Amino acid sequence: MTRTTPRHLTESSTAAVKTRGLVKNFGSQRAVDGIDLDVSPGEIFGILGPNGAGKTTMLRMLSTLLRIDEGSAEIFGVDVAAYPHKIRQLIGVTGQDAAVDEGLTARENLLLFSRLQGLSRARAQKVSGELLEEFGLGAAADKTLAKFSGGMRRRLDLATSLITRPPLIFLDEPTTGLDPRTRNQMWLTIRSLVDEGATVLLTTQYLEEVDHLADRVAVIDHGRMVAQGTPEQLKASIGGSSLKLVLTDPGRTAAAREHATALMGADVVHVPQAGELLVALRQADEAAAILVALREAKIGVESMNVRQPSLDEVFLAITGQSVTDTTSTHTEVSV
Repeated sequence: MTRTTPRHLTESSTAAVKTRGLVKNFGSQRAVDGIDLDVSPGEIFGILGPNGAGKTTMLRMLSTLLRIDEGSAEIFGVDVAAYPHKIRQLIGVTGQDAAVDEGLTARENLLLFSRLQGLSRARAQKVSGELLEEFGLGAAADKTLAKFSGGMRRRLDLATSLITRPPLIFLDEPTTGLDPRTRNQMWLTIRSLVDEGATVLLTTQYLEEVDHLADRVAVIDHGRMVAQGTPEQLKASIGGSSLKLVLTDPGRTAAAREHATALMGADVVHVPQAGELLVALRQADEAAAILVALREAKIGVESMNVRQPSLDEVFLAITGQSVTDTTSTHTEVSV
């Protein structure tokens, strides 16, 4: 997917988010360990990592919900620790758990949050109505949330964080538990927020999500940033394309591997399972040489595919574990 520079990326010299040496401790456990972060105005910045990596803890510090133990953080040049009330005027937060009241209707929830944020009654009614229509909830505006699907709840939760149209939006795993169709709808909504001038910082475990949405990505593991760049840069960091071959006869797997190894070297030739060969390529045209060698050896190929490494392969190469592996020595602490 080709990305263009976000419209607002060059409109301000002040970073939307800037952290230096950010640290959070829970007893002897260091949940966030010296993270430096720079998020430009007008971009979608993805924070990728497994459960317990420190993603949510970092967002809670940036949104003033947790004290910063060491280091510094600024949002649009405002110090997070020194001016928490001002920070709260600059951000909207959608957490992993919906903040809306299950006993109220969608309209009542938006009116309540609008009034809590200082809007007059008339203004609260106007903004609530606009948000209900914008997020496709107009027809369900006066239904209680008990009748809402998970996707409708998430859309309403996001709507409540946009009542004052903050310039920076924190989304903590915004599409967790949603079906693919609803997830795609949320992606369109997030993109539209940036088109309207917002900056978005989102955490996720979904590789497809950051690949589809994020202008840049930071990979977090055990509280530390271990890589940063565009999705394309991260993929390129572990090598070029790879050739996947499915053989006509699985019994010829060893012979096929021998021929590929003779051309490419043993360290780049792998056998995921009998009848399959996966070869890392320095250049895409090396695939032709392998196919010629197999044809001359009369080893049939049923199918072939040359592809870029996935973000999951990037994460595996960087951290030694899959991003979808939920086992971790760290635990996110809720407050």
